[in-house]
Amino acid sequence: MASDSSFSSGGNPMAQALAQARSAAEDFTKMFSEMKFPAVPDMEAVMTAHRRNMEALSAANRIALEGAQAVARRHMEIMQQTMTELTETMRMLASVDAPQEKAAKQAELLKSAYERAVQNAREIGDLIQKSNGEALALLNKRFTDAMDEIKGLMDKAKHSA
Repeated sequence: MASDSSFSSGGNPMAQALAQARSAAEDFTKMFSEMKFPAVPDMEAVMTAHRRNMEALSAANRIALEGAQAVARRHMEIMQQTMTELTETMRMLASVDAPQEKAAKQAELLKSAYERAVQNAREIGDLIQKSNGEALALLNKRFTDAMDEIKGLMDKAKHSA
């Protein structure tokens, strides 16, 4: 019986733990009920902004892909042109008999090939830069717009609170 009375009294460790847990839960609830949280923004506006973000990302990816395809196409054209020119060069060098003429022709062809290679590399670089610039400009614009939207949502939530 003494043990039964100890369960009802404050001497039971389990009862004490439950009482402390109940007290902590009440304190926690009271603390959070008194806290001021910012108003939850308009979820429709948040979803619309998220949709715009996804559309901008998709458009930037499309621009990057189109740029990569343009670079690949141009690279293939350059390779075909180079192979055609190489074939012509081999024919020309085979028809030249004198060693001095051959050396002069080789120097001329080497200079021409180098200039074309530099021009082609510059053209490929410009294509890549243009594509990346367009995609980045689109993402920068969307980021700026998104920050304005967030500011507007926060201002709206602040004024409605």
